[in-house]
Amino acid sequence: MSLSLEVSFSKSVKVSGGLVVALGSAAEPVAATARTMDPAGQLDKAVKVAGFTGKTFTTVDILAPAGSDADRIALVGMGEPEKLTAHDWMRIGGKICTLIRKVDKVTVLLGEEGTPSADAAADMALGLMMRAYAFDTYKTKKPDEEDTRDRKVKVVFQHGDASACKKAFVSRQAVADGVMLARNLVNEPANVLGPVEFAARAKELEALGVEVEILTEKEMKKLKMEALLGVSLGSPRPPRLAIMRWQGGKAKDQPVAFVGKGVVFDTGGISIKPSGGMEDMKGDMGGAAAVTGLMHTLAARKAKVNAIGIIGLVENMPDGAAQRPGDIVRSMSGQTIEIINTDAEGRLVLCDALTYCQERFKPAIMVNLATLTGAVLVALGQHHAGLFSNDDDLSAALTKAGEVTEERVWRMPLGEKYDKMIDSRFADMKNTGGRHAGSITAAQFLKRFVKDTPWAHLDIAGTAMGSPATDINQSWASGFGVRLLDELVRANYEN
Repeated sequence: MSLSLEVSFSKSVKVSGGLVVALGSAAEPVAATARTMDPAGQLDKAVKVAGFTGKTFTTVDILAPAGSDADRIALVGMGEPEKLTAHDWMRIGGKICTLIRKVDKVTVLLGEEGTPSADAAADMALGLMMRAYAFDTYKTKKPDEEDTRDRKVKVVFQHGDASACKKAFVSRQAVADGVMLARNLVNEPANVLGPVEFAARAKELEALGVEVEILTEKEMKKLKMEALLGVSLGSPRPPRLAIMRWQGGKAKDQPVAFVGKGVVFDTGGISIKPSGGMEDMKGDMGGAAAVTGLMHTLAARKAKVNAIGIIGLVENMPDGAAQRPGDIVRSMSGQTIEIINTDAEGRLVLCDALTYCQERFKPAIMVNLATLTGAVLVALGQHHAGLFSNDDDLSAALTKAGEVTEERVWRMPLGEKYDKMIDSRFADMKNTGGRHAGSITAAQFLKRFVKDTPWAHLDIAGTAMGSPATDINQSWASGFGVRLLDELVRANYEN
């Protein structure tokens, strides 16, 4: 069942049924706010029986407490609150979400001003919303089952400075909406979300003040984007390039730019993938989804920055018209590429998008995101995205943003010897250097299209989809990259 949450903040509350949640600490496992709801003193016995000590992220729950106005009372541990990070508070919000079950109203008692702070309260609300996300669009009700339609739950956070909480939550709401947009896009099946449909989703950002242009194959042919267009040749579904512009800074400010790989489904083309697990390739547009979610977040929170989001949208299918291994294409930059493997298609989409972004907008930085290589999973597993960059300052800023959001990145090497691995006998380069150092040679390929712009490539193949469940995400699609890049912009590039 999917929860539809209505989150609010209030200085005082009157409890009448539902679930009441309070926070316990190592110093005070049963919070004073919880005792006011427990006239019979049942919490102390429950805490003793359960061994609840207020340790961070632990919970204890009692049903139908005698003499209480609440139907249920729960405690969530916060350990030593002064040591908690913003992400820890989000995780506590996620734990609160697990307690909701069948109730339709929840009251979270946070007490007076102090601990938690207004920012911490807003972070809890963000974590609660992110944990509540579920993609069940295509599940239908069966006659012998309960109604599985969205259930609305009102959640009120009581805090001594409710107005500060409300103010802090505005930006968190924008982040939540951006992450959930990215998750929805990745979770959608490819028969529903093709390049044209994805472009239409990007176009919807105009409602937030984002300027959106959609280039068709006609415009891309004029721009000589043969690399991107070549990927789409085997599909009857036409490619699109979506350009999203948010002008929140001064007119003269250079924009920051984000480019996403949007392969809505990847069969591998003529170099077809094994059938096992191919259904996951509906998520091969995780980079484009993250960029779209980021642009939503920046616009929704009125970020004081000029930002560009560009996503190359194609479908990679085998067909009589599809490009072949051995074909040579000319990219928008003029550089020629020998196609060695048609399954190394994401870099062909990105190289033309990067060139277009650089030539038209001359950004201060460019960051591209792509579910680019399986090799990055071998190197880093599912807990870090691969980071490749030509700029130490940008790399450091991304690494710091990853530590803050726990959407972590790990910098990988680039270098001349790796670059030689993609030299071609027949063209300027080939689109793959073979199995060894596969993530690095993919990044070296992209670097050839960047010139002097500070640039970073994030390989999110292990983090955008199928990543481990967490306290703030139970979805196959994680929305990885939205919070990371929002923090990058917030901390480094806003006026």
